[in-house]
Amino acid sequence: MEGFHFSYPIQLRWSDLDPLGHVNNATFVTYFEIARGRFMLHVCPHWDWRKDMFLIGNVTVDFTKELTLHSPNTQVHMRTSKLGTKSFVLEYVITSGEAGKETVHAKGSTTQIMFDMQSRQTIAIPEDTRSCLQEFDKLPA
Repeated sequence: MEGFHFSYPIQLRWSDLDPLGHVNNATFVTYFEIARGRFMLHVCPHWDWRKDMFLIGNVTVDFTKELTLHSPNTQVHMRTSKLGTKSFVLEYVITSGEAGKETVHAKGSTTQIMFDMQSRQTIAIPEDTRSCLQEFDKLPA
């Protein structure tokens, strides 16, 4: 996926399916969550989530093709698309298949709002977190 420097494999489970036999729409947000945790640890290895966590302020999902238990090599591709003062936006694309012949099942985004776990208040994105996200996804300063 051009422009996406991170992907994470998703193991589809029977419990992800709805009566129509495809992955339930709400489960896509769980796939975002699973990949987001791995993304943050990969991109910002020194990030201390017990101190500076984030809240999810917004979630969007656009569904394009059903995802089934038989969809091979399901991946969540991610990137940072925007950095604000207290928040940042992550984009997601869920695909299956092989590189070059991937099927896009959904695209989405989440807005993360930085949150100090001690004071229980929103805070500016810590400089080390901002730097990691900027450098990894080559965002302008």
